[in-house]
Amino acid sequence: MEKVSAKLTSGSIVLCGTKGLEEESLKTTGEVLAEIEGDVGKNRHAFLSGPSFALEVARGLPTAVTVAAYTDSVASQIQETLSTNNFRVYTSKDVIGVQMGGVIKNVIAIAAGISDGLGLGQNARAALITRGLAEMTRLAVRMGADPMTLAGLPGLGDLVLTCAGDLSRNRKVGLQIAEGKSLKEISAGTRMVAEGIRNTRSVCSLATQLGVEMPIAEQMYEVLYGRKEPLLAVRELMQRSLKPEIR
Repeated sequence: MEKVSAKLTSGSIVLCGTKGLEEESLKTTGEVLAEIEGDVGKNRHAFLSGPSFALEVARGLPTAVTVAAYTDSVASQIQETLSTNNFRVYTSKDVIGVQMGGVIKNVIAIAAGISDGLGLGQNARAALITRGLAEMTRLAVRMGADPMTLAGLPGLGDLVLTCAGDLSRNRKVGLQIAEGKSLKEISAGTRMVAEGIRNTRSVCSLATQLGVEMPIAEQMYEVLYGRKEPLLAVRELMQRSLKPEIR
């Protein structure tokens, strides 16, 4: 990123579609970019996220996403540039919420794939999506996000697509784990990247650092890296202490 930054002109806009956390520092892509370019440079940074399988976008199927930027002018410029009859772009100033929605949904999608692969039914998938949204919102809000952002396209929208869509790489990882495959076998069998595998480790580390409760993410960590049996993870989630849904 430093090499790219050095070649940008003063009027350049940087639009980031990367979803993840730097593994050692646990910084968002936006924080890494700001560190490189400083407070002045970050005013030209923007972040695109939302429910958008690339294959469907390439086919011209209707898609809606959100672009977040620190300034209205940058967000509006990208909105006008990218919007077409089949690709609708909304704007936001919540750069944290838009980025984090795209990170955490991958973790929940692996859980949804495991649930589907084990034949646990649509009730279970709906519960995972809903409680996954709660975890996503808790962590993002603790980082300074607007909770309404997580109820929109970069949060709930992307979460539903990634958990239920047949084109979801992370859901496919969960399906293969339910079949008994190891991460090594899964990685060897595809050239495509399932971000949720790394995201799980980063998200759990960040949640621990910030004191945020994320039971689904924690169980996914144990399944992916602790070799916990998926059915045991589901059982432990169902047997957690009873509590109000909203608190």
